[in-house]
Amino acid sequence: MNLAFRLGAAPPAPGAAAMPASLRVNPRLSRWVALDPDGTVRVFPGKVEIGQGINTALAQIVADELETGLDRVRMMPVCTATSPDEGVTSGSLSVQECGAALAQVGAQLRARLVEAAARRWSVPAAQLHAREGCVVCADGRALSYGALAGEVDLEVDLSAPVALKHAAARTLRGTPAPRLDLPDKVFGAPCFIHDLVLPAMAHGRVLRPPSPGARVQACELAGVNALPGVIATVRDGDFLGVVAATEHAAGVAVAAIARAVSWRETASLPPADSVGQWLVAQPCDTTTVAESAGASESGSASIDASAGEDGSARTSPNTNANPGWREFAAVYEKPFIAHASIGLSCALALRADGHAGPALRVWSHTQGPYNLRADLALAFGLAPEDVVVEHAQGAGCYGHNPADDVAYDAARLAAAVPGVPVRVLWSRADELSWGPFGPAMRVELRARVDDTGRLRGWSHEVWSNGHSIRPGRAPTPTLLGSWHAHPPAPALPAVNAPLAAGGGAERNAVPGYEVGALRVRSHRVLTMPLRSSALRSLGAFANVFAAESFIDEIARGTGADPLAFRLAHLADARGRAVLERAAAAARWGSPLAGGAGESDARREAREGSGRGATHEGSVARGRGIGYARYKNTGAWCAVVAEVQVDAQVRVRRLVIAVDAGAVVNPDGLANQIEGGAIQATSWALKEEVAFDRTRVLSDSWERYPILGFAEAPEVEVAILDQPGEPSLGAGEASLGPTAAAIANAVCDAIGVRVRALPITPQRVVDAMA
Repeated sequence: MNLAFRLGAAPPAPGAAAMPASLRVNPRLSRWVALDPDGTVRVFPGKVEIGQGINTALAQIVADELETGLDRVRMMPVCTATSPDEGVTSGSLSVQECGAALAQVGAQLRARLVEAAARRWSVPAAQLHAREGCVVCADGRALSYGALAGEVDLEVDLSAPVALKHAAARTLRGTPAPRLDLPDKVFGAPCFIHDLVLPAMAHGRVLRPPSPGARVQACELAGVNALPGVIATVRDGDFLGVVAATEHAAGVAVAAIARAVSWRETASLPPADSVGQWLVAQPCDTTTVAESAGASESGSASIDASAGEDGSARTSPNTNANPGWREFAAVYEKPFIAHASIGLSCALALRADGHAGPALRVWSHTQGPYNLRADLALAFGLAPEDVVVEHAQGAGCYGHNPADDVAYDAARLAAAVPGVPVRVLWSRADELSWGPFGPAMRVELRARVDDTGRLRGWSHEVWSNGHSIRPGRAPTPTLLGSWHAHPPAPALPAVNAPLAAGGGAERNAVPGYEVGALRVRSHRVLTMPLRSSALRSLGAFANVFAAESFIDEIARGTGADPLAFRLAHLADARGRAVLERAAAAARWGSPLAGGAGESDARREAREGSGRGATHEGSVARGRGIGYARYKNTGAWCAVVAEVQVDAQVRVRRLVIAVDAGAVVNPDGLANQIEGGAIQATSWALKEEVAFDRTRVLSDSWERYPILGFAEAPEVEVAILDQPGEPSLGAGEASLGPTAAAIANAVCDAIGVRVRALPITPQRVVDAMA
C-alpha cells in the first residue's frame, strides 16, 4: 500500500519541492540517523530486512549521499521505540519509499556537517565539500565526521529537501555490493530470531484447533500442569497453550493437551474440486476498476463472447459488429497457496512484572512492527506506547505469514508468567495449515479482435477473497489467537487496498496493452472459510498469468507470433525494451536444443508461433513468454521460459529482462528477480492447499510439496539500468510473467492449454482430453 495513503502523509504544497512521503510522516532527523564520535553512521530505517537484501541497498544509498564508506554505515533493526514508522515492508516499495527518504537523510546530514565545519573555520560553506567521511576545505584542511558529530543538531524536523547528488556523481549506487546480512547466515552465526536467547527464558507452545470451524467441547488441564517442567497452562476460550522450562517439555505438554481436549467440528470449507465455481456463487462486493469505450469502430464497450462451461477458450465470429471480427473467451484459476516458509514462525515476548519498562515487549520477524504493535495493544487493552516491538530476522517472510500470529501467542502466554520472557515456535503443521493463505482466484477474460488482428475490446473479471487482513488496519485485532480467545475478536473478511495504492485482487488486472474497448471488474468474495491475506504479488500473480496466457491464446488463434503480437499492442517504450531484450537473450524463434524430431502435426500446431518448439521421442520442448509492468506503476519485467514435458513439466531455463529504474545494487536486484521467478515456478507447477469440507490436509512437506533444488531452472537476468529515473522495487515483478511464460511454453510444447494452476501432470492430461 502506498505510504502516503497508509499513513496519511500530507501532499507537498503546490510548487514546492517534494519531500519523500516517509519523511513527511516522520520528519525528525534523529529518528533516521545518528552520528557517533568515531564517524560511524547508525541508520534507522522503517523497512525491515527479511532476506531481500534491502539493508545493503539502503546502506549504499546513505553512504553515497553522505560521501562516506559503506563500512562506516550501520543499519539498525527496526524498533517501534526508536525507528520511523514506514508501515509494512511489502509491495516492492522499500527502495521507492525508504530509499528515497534515506537518500534525503544522507544529503541533509552531509549539508549539516558542511555547515558545522564552516562555523568552526569561519569560512563560507561554498568553499567546503564532503569527501570520504570528511569535510574538506579548499585550502586543504579536513575534519572527520566523527570530529564534527557533537556539533550537528539532529533534533530537527526536516521541512524542505536539499539537492541530491547527480546520478553521474554516484559511486556506490548502481554498483554491486556484498550483502551485509549474508556472512552471518553463511557461516552459521546467530542472527535469526530463532537464535535469540534471553535470560531466564521459558518456552511456550499453542495447540491449534483441528479445523477452522472447530470449538472446544471439553478440556481438563490438571494432568498437564503436573508434568515435569510445566510452568503454566493457559485456557482462554478456544486458545490453549502451555509455558514450560524447556522446548522439549513444552512439546510434551502440548501433546498432552491435545489428548485432554475434545472438539466440535463443522464442515465449513468449500468443495476443493470446484473452488472457482464456488467463488462466483458467493456474495461479493463488485467494483468497476476500469471502463472505457476505447477506439473500436463500433464504439461499443460490451464484449459478448463467453467461455465454455468447463472454462475452456471459445472463439466465434462477431455477428453483431463488423464482418471478420472474432471474439475470444477463457477462464483461468489459481488455488489457495501457503507461504510455506522453510523457517518456522517464532517470537519472544516479555510482560512487565511491575518494574520499569514497557508493559509488553515483543521480538518478532513481522513485516510491519508498528502495525503489529497496534493490534497487540488492541488485543490486550494497552496503549500503543506501552507496547514495544523489536524486529529480528526470520526466514522466508514474503507476505502476511504467521510472524504476527506467533507474536500474539508469545504475548498471551507471557501474560501468565509476568517478568519471564517466553519464546514460542510454531510447528510445521501449524505453519502450513494455520498461516494466512494467498487467496484462490478465478479470472474470466473476453476479447474482440478485428480482421487485421488488432485488439478492439477487452474484458477482465476477477473473483477472489480480499488480499489483506494484516494487523493495524482494522478496528479489531486480526491476529489468529485473538480469534480463538474469549471473547473472540471478529474474523473479518480480507479487504483490498485501493488501486491507487497498488490494489489487491485487481492488481495488474488493467492491461498495459492497447486493447480498444475496456472493462475490468473485481468481485471481492465476502465468505472467507480459509483465512486469506497478502502473499507475494497479491492478485498480480493470477491476473498476469491469466492475461498473458490469454494474449498467447489470441495470438495463436490469429496466426500471429506471440512476441510480435505483444509488441504490436504495446506503446510503452520501456515495456517494449524488456520484451525485446528477453526475447533476444533467449533466441526467440530459434529451435530449442534437444533434437529436431518434431512431427508434422506438432509443426502445424505451432506454425507461425516463432517459438521453436521441438519433439524428441516422448519428450516435448517449448518456449513461452510473459510480460507485465508490476502494478502498472512499478518495474517492467519480461520472462521467456523453456520447458520440457514428458511425464511431468520441467522448467529448464528462464531468461528475464527487468527495468527497475535506477539500480542501487545490481547483484541484489538480480537476486530478487531470480528468487521471485523460482518461487513462481514452484507455484506454477506444484503448490496448492489441499482440504476436504472440514480440515486443511496439506500440513506437511509431503502433502504440500515445493520446488526442490534439483528441479530449479537455470535463470538468466538482464538488467536495463535507468540511472536518471526513480528506483523501483523488484521483489514481486517477476512472479506473474514467470507463471504465464511457463504456461505458454507448455502449450507451445504439447499444443494444449492448461488454464488452472498448478500445472500438474493430471491437469496436463485433463487438458488433452
